[in-house]
Amino acid sequence: MENSTIFDDVFQTIKEKMPELVIPLINEAFGTTYALDAPILRGENEHHTANGKIITDSYLIIGSRKYHLECQSTEDSTMILRMIEYDFAIGLEYAEKEEGLYQIRFPHSCVLYLRGDNPKDCMVLKLVFPDGQSVDYKVPVLRMQWYSLEELLEKNLVMLLPFYIIRYEKLREQLEMDGTLRKELYTEYRNIERYLEKLFLQNGQEKSFRDMMELINRITGYIFSKSEKIKEGLGEIMGGQVLELESDRLIKKGEQIGLARGSIEKLAELVAKRMRKGDTAEQIAELLEEDQQLIQKIYTLIQENGIDCEASVISERVLEK
Repeated sequence: MENSTIFDDVFQTIKEKMPELVIPLINEAFGTTYALDAPILRGENEHHTANGKIITDSYLIIGSRKYHLECQSTEDSTMILRMIEYDFAIGLEYAEKEEGLYQIRFPHSCVLYLRGDNPKDCMVLKLVFPDGQSVDYKVPVLRMQWYSLEELLEKNLVMLLPFYIIRYEKLREQLEMDGTLRKELYTEYRNIERYLEKLFLQNGQEKSFRDMMELINRITGYIFSKSEKIKEGLGEIMGGQVLELESDRLIKKGEQIGLARGSIEKLAELVAKRMRKGDTAEQIAELLEEDQQLIQKIYTLIQENGIDCEASVISERVLEK
């Protein structure tokens, strides 16, 4: 992830890799009550902006509704212009003709602001038509500053946990000097770690746990890139249990066995082919430039099981010995 886009990268990564975590955010933003396991489809849209750039972004579809969520690090007065540009492109993609008239239905859109304490919960743009009609285009806003850690956990807003550290960025120097303040920070992150353990690990979702911990670490590392003491403390809390879980070791072992099995099957096929030509084990090992003991073992097993024995059977016998 590029540091210049790390916040958006993390936000988009969660939308793409863990879309189920978006559902509580959608419920929070739009007052919906979707179940956490509601089916989600990911839509893609490519369009040209006013300055000629082509933008490809994603939106989510739940049932018959389309949702467009954006993440901004700071308040931006032009954000409403970008939102309507993209929303119009989504609406145009799904334009339908009803009773002789085309209808464009805008998606449900929301912007998450990571910094700032502006109390406004909505952005508004007025559309004025030549005949004098006007329509207010409104986009609801969520702000990280509105949520305490307790509220994030209570509302299951796991998607926002990677960004929680931003509320501490202005306290960097104070945190470096004040051990009591650091202890409060570490306590909060131990609570986050325990919450994620309960949510993911206790339900057998090791990958989701590791992924979320990594995203949290990416942003904490970015915010405190020059604060070694804080990085080290947070790293011990958020990094210790994700270095290598038992599932990681099992996956790794399985991958290694899979690679070995595939390699031996290939060797068994080649050895059987050379045996049909009358070559000895020594000759085959020299020809294939392989370990002579391994080739001899494969050679002997083929003799014992027959020249037409399946290579997969020979591979299993080799790995058993």
